Amino acid sequence: MRRTPEDFYYGNITPNEQQMAPDSELKRATDRVARYESQLKEQLKENERAILEKLIRSQHEIDSITALENFILGFRLGVRMMAECMDGNDGDVRNGGA
Repeated sequence: MRRTPEDFYYGNITPNEQQMAPDSELKRATDRVARYESQLKEQLKENERAILEKLIRSQHEIDSITALENFILGFRLGVRMMAECMDGNDGDVRNGGA
């Protein structure tokens, strides 16, 4: 019962860290994005590359905020589900619930 809280306390749990399997669809999509980004940068002038970099950083910021919000929403849903499972009056007709 203590392992997960201890891992969390010592920083061994990092929910936003994820390893990509080398043959996964996510890895292939990430590789494509990197390749297209490089190709586009080669074709742009310096000031246009700066705008592209700002766009990419802004999109990463949006992605990070979205990931955090989705994590929180998922965590809250999990807690609600656990709380409901612990409720003695869960509507189980075998136990007299309605």
